Amino acid sequence: MTKPETARPNGLGERPDLREAWERVVETARRTVADGLVVGTSGNVSARVGDIVLVTPSGVPYDRLGPGDAVGVDLDGRQVIGELAPTSELPMHLAIYRDTDAAAVVHTHAVHATAVSTLVDEVPAIHYMTCALGGPVRVAGYALYGTDELARNMLDALRDRTGCLLRNHGTVVHGATLDQAYDRTAQLEWMCRVWLTAAAVPGYTPALLSPEELRSAADKISGYGQPR
Repeated sequence: MTKPETARPNGLGERPDLREAWERVVETARRTVADGLVVGTSGNVSARVGDIVLVTPSGVPYDRLGPGDAVGVDLDGRQVIGELAPTSELPMHLAIYRDTDAAAVVHTHAVHATAVSTLVDEVPAIHYMTCALGGPVRVAGYALYGTDELARNMLDALRDRTGCLLRNHGTVVHGATLDQAYDRTAQLEWMCRVWLTAAAVPGYTPALLSPEELRSAADKISGYGQPR
């Protein structure tokens, strides 16, 4: 039986790089659920391979996704791979790829980060890992989910940063790899939890790091890990 002309081939079998990237997208999306950063299908994950963005589909539980469920769009948002509709937050993902050299984006509704997004305009510098995201993390102004307005607000908050909070919504973090974007997401949620915990102690105000202390930490972190 011939497929309708509007059908989009899966496309992964012809491209090992796309197939591997899709596997990593699904693996990362499942990890957000397992680690409690999203509930159900509330977050989304994407990875850029050349001019194609592989992204989780809208409203499909991540444990049901397989190779045949891959979704890919070009940088203009035209769907080039798959039959499932892309995430409703596609405008945010595409805005990041057009504006930065990121290769991966993770969006979550992490509990503590979302709570902090309702309280402040910038995540207090409670820990030196703040510098791992480029500096104090800003909170993007509220806008309806899935809109170009939200994507614009997000880009403003991401200026010189690799992550931000979305007011009354969640987190958006990008990186050079899915592992890096996910690790930064987890660090951001952890920092928000630490600040909320400390700020909740009656009669005490959490000590915060100064810009100079953050710069010193950033210099030290730049050499962190094993020598290359």
